[in-house]
Amino acid sequence: MTDFARAVQDILAAGQRMDARGWVPATAGNISRKLDDGRIALTRSGGHKGFLQAQDIITVDANGKPHRPEDRPSAETLLHCQIYQMDPTAGAVLHGHSVASTVLSMVETGPALYLSDYEVLKVFEGQSTHATTVPVPLFDNDQDIARLATVVAPSFGAMPAGYIIRGHGVYVWGKDMPTALARLEGLEFLLACALERRKLGV
Repeated sequence: MTDFARAVQDILAAGQRMDARGWVPATAGNISRKLDDGRIALTRSGGHKGFLQAQDIITVDANGKPHRPEDRPSAETLLHCQIYQMDPTAGAVLHGHSVASTVLSMVETGPALYLSDYEVLKVFEGQSTHATTVPVPLFDNDQDIARLATVVAPSFGAMPAGYIIRGHGVYVWGKDMPTALARLEGLEFLLACALERRKLGV
């Protein structure tokens, strides 16, 4: 099996898992995996992530340009490319639109959400204890993705749990797809906990 074929399997499985948890409603979200030759395999624009087929996965170069002119990558492809460029260890990137990430990012007026004292924090790189606080930076939504990327760039190296675009969703990555999925599931669990605590007023 080629590396691209394995990447397709990884992306299809991730899409089904994210869909089952309600993190990619309608045609929202996008998923990518870096290939050994430097190309990036990712979901084409407009597809439902729970019903992806092999033909829904395309490849782009490190700058987001599709290798086939007829392929239309997601509008947010540049954010995936940026992660691979800024973090050479990244092998997979996941972007979802959960209720918790959307609501919390719209009601929180500060520059980040802060997650403290949860055991699940250990899923993020560099965390070895629950007795810690992990920031999740919040960036204002912008339809100009190149401009948004310049706003996100200075925070690289200081967001082990990924980041959230306000009213939009999360970006999480890892060395491979299983790691990225574990971090996404950890972050979404913690965001759901934070949302429940706000509802309870604690």
